[in-house]
Amino acid sequence: MESATDRYTDLIDVMRRRRSVRRFEPGQTVDRAVLLKIAEAGRWAPTGANSQCFDIVVVDDPKVRDAVLDVFIDQSNRLIDHVKGFPAVKKTYLANTVAIVIVLADERWKQAFPQATTAAWEREYHENNERILIASIGAAVQNIQLAVTAVGLTSAWLSGGGEDTTNEDLRRVLGFPEGLRAVGTIPIGVPEKDLASRYRRPLDQVVHWNGYDPEKFRPQAMLDYYVQEVRQFAMYRGEEDAGHWEDADKRLGPWKEAFTGPRPNPGGKIG
Repeated sequence: MESATDRYTDLIDVMRRRRSVRRFEPGQTVDRAVLLKIAEAGRWAPTGANSQCFDIVVVDDPKVRDAVLDVFIDQSNRLIDHVKGFPAVKKTYLANTVAIVIVLADERWKQAFPQATTAAWEREYHENNERILIASIGAAVQNIQLAVTAVGLTSAWLSGGGEDTTNEDLRRVLGFPEGLRAVGTIPIGVPEKDLASRYRRPLDQVVHWNGYDPEKFRPQAMLDYYVQEVRQFAMYRGEEDAGHWEDADKRLGPWKEAFTGPRPNPGGKIG
């Protein structure tokens, strides 16, 4: 009988092997039985009020896939000149997917979440319900991506698609009703090469015991440096510990200890 330790080891192994990949082997296919296993993992995601406030569209027909690809190429061409400093990613790699999974948020189901009893509380409940919906969709997307890894494939998560123009274009291609929104788009494929690790913050830096430790607060200047100097490398470098990068001193600069150590804010001053 498998022990709890064995189950945890299996789970964390899948989590560590999950990667956002945008280079797939062309000409590959996968059986629908495998795709249904992936969708089944999404079905078991936790949702607010057990509302199950999403639908999963699996695109495995090459003609439909190409139509979805056209939508995202149009999106990229429309937005690329207006994104501030973010590394550009061409969407043409979608042509090599074995399937594209689109998680549709059904916004009507927010009415199943807690509602205000008086007008004075409507704003607070409305804002909270928006967060519940997005958290629910995020849980479904993560379940799907973990299942993709578990069956030996790989994926990415396209954060675009839910904005009005792209959502309307996808709605015309896929035929989903108004009121549903393509919050999560997950291209799936066979990885072109073996997948390395990815940068992660040290566990000691992430975890706070019985309250927030201000010495683990990442200062605004550190965030600014990450966006300007580190982000383009941290997104794709195949090494969990940034301190092990060959050019760590150059890339992390004056913030090397903050990125690699347990306390990025010695002294705990905030603000």
